[in-house]
Amino acid sequence: MNTPEPLPPCMIFVSKEGKWYHEGAEISHRPIFLWLIQNLEKDDRGDFIVHLNNQKCVLEVEDTPLVVQRVDWSAADPAGEEKFILTFNDERQEALDPESLWLSRENVLYCLVKDGRIPARFLRAAYYQIANYIHEDDQGIFFLALNKKKYPIVVQG
Repeated sequence: MNTPEPLPPCMIFVSKEGKWYHEGAEISHRPIFLWLIQNLEKDDRGDFIVHLNNQKCVLEVEDTPLVVQRVDWSAADPAGEEKFILTFNDERQEALDPESLWLSRENVLYCLVKDGRIPARFLRAAYYQIANYIHEDDQGIFFLALNKKKYPIVVQG
């Protein structure tokens, strides 16, 4: 059986705050940053890959390349559902899947995004925006209250 050749490194480091650096310099040109992050995927080995035209390369990631920068609560839609809208460092927005929330041993909040394929770390400001909806029950279990349901937030890692 042939083992696929390892992909070359992108020479890009992503900090836990979601800042991207190329050879030590922050990628500050917004269109280039967005082009890179919007061509991001996670492979079967757990590596974060960037597709650049017909080439692929591997990112060096301190934690996760996607971070939640902002959380907005959305009032009930026509179906009567309330939701949280997350805004990411790639300027995308998507509704939070409350079942995908978890907490690290360092008390950092995460969720899964992009159809559950990629983890996203909540930056401090985003965490504080959603913290008002997080409660603790009598057994010391934290949960997110949404649409009259309780979604437990488990500690992983």
